[in-house]
Amino acid sequence: MPSKPFTSLTDLMHQEADLAHLRQQLHSNPELAFAEYETSDLVADQLQAYGYQVYRGIAQTGIVGTLTVGGGSRSIGIRADFDALPICEANTFAYASKNPGRMHACGHDGHTAMLLGAAKHLAQTKRFNGTVNLIFQPAEERGFDSGAKQMIAEGLFERFPCDAVFALHNHPGKPAGSFMSRSGAFMAAGDRVYIKIVGQGGHAARPHLAHDPIVAASSIVMGLQTIVSRNIDPTKAAVITVGKFAGGEAPNVIPDQVELRLSVRSFSTEVRALLKDRIIALVIAQARSFGVEAVINYVEGYPVVTNTDEETRFAIEVARELVGPDAVDDNMDMLMGSEDFAYMLQSRPGCFLRLGNGPADQGKTLHSPHYDFNDQNLSVGAAYWSRLVERYLDPDRLTSGR
Repeated sequence: MPSKPFTSLTDLMHQEADLAHLRQQLHSNPELAFAEYETSDLVADQLQAYGYQVYRGIAQTGIVGTLTVGGGSRSIGIRADFDALPICEANTFAYASKNPGRMHACGHDGHTAMLLGAAKHLAQTKRFNGTVNLIFQPAEERGFDSGAKQMIAEGLFERFPCDAVFALHNHPGKPAGSFMSRSGAFMAAGDRVYIKIVGQGGHAARPHLAHDPIVAASSIVMGLQTIVSRNIDPTKAAVITVGKFAGGEAPNVIPDQVELRLSVRSFSTEVRALLKDRIIALVIAQARSFGVEAVINYVEGYPVVTNTDEETRFAIEVARELVGPDAVDDNMDMLMGSEDFAYMLQSRPGCFLRLGNGPADQGKTLHSPHYDFNDQNLSVGAAYWSRLVERYLDPDRLTSGR
């Protein structure tokens, strides 16, 4: 255990009420991808008040706050996402969403509040030697052409060099204040497929005079289920989910077309490519067999979240120092969800972690209309980011080989 006075959990307890107020303010005012204008203003104002150099308008609403202490040449990036989801909130507490059809159902309000808490603490204590870049990112939930991808394309790491980057996501179902991660592949690549099955409509009583896209689409849905079970190596993970099946308006009318939307998850480039090839081939062949046409838009989304070994060991070490070894899992199971921090990990070494959010009962899971971030985690996350920065930008860590 390092003997220097790095940040501990007790150091952030005095911020708990303020962080909860800030987080609940964010929760009340959710904004969607690339339209997080009020959120962006709030973050920028807070960072400027703490003494950071603030850079705005990266990927439209993204922000980077930088703080340099001492003459150290090393730098670190910490990322928090701040967009919401197009979900109608079912919660009735006082700080529920004021914006109909928009909700912080994934805890990005908590991610933002935690990093702002760390920003304030680091600016007050200045117990590091180098540069910290705090990256507040829009549009993580978009699924493709997301905030991380656009920030990088606009020169994020050229403008704000980072020797390593780190991020975390809250995790319902694990004890609050516990940390989880793993080296290597951690979260899946996520692709989306938009399919139109175009037939010929007609009268429900005379199906022989039509080309029924509903029957064709139904067969396609069933056929898709065989790809993972019969084309993918059973030792490899993959998921194909049909999340939308829409077509028709009346029981006595055969419609002209049906719309399908798919989510496709995988962990290797080979499996990802095979899934794409098989989905396209199967959909086209099945459609033809029913005398209809398939129009396919296959959108490749986020890549695999791949944590680098050294940075993951370091991130886990800091977590164990902060909350104790019993509250840290360094070999969490791989997750089939996707995360656009993967783009940043393609550009820089780093680690993505999960932070337990407590029980996930009563439907309070991610992307649920009943979800709410656990405010008990705010001081934990702020303390973790503070300690991680202090330890990473500690000159003695380099000389000691740690």
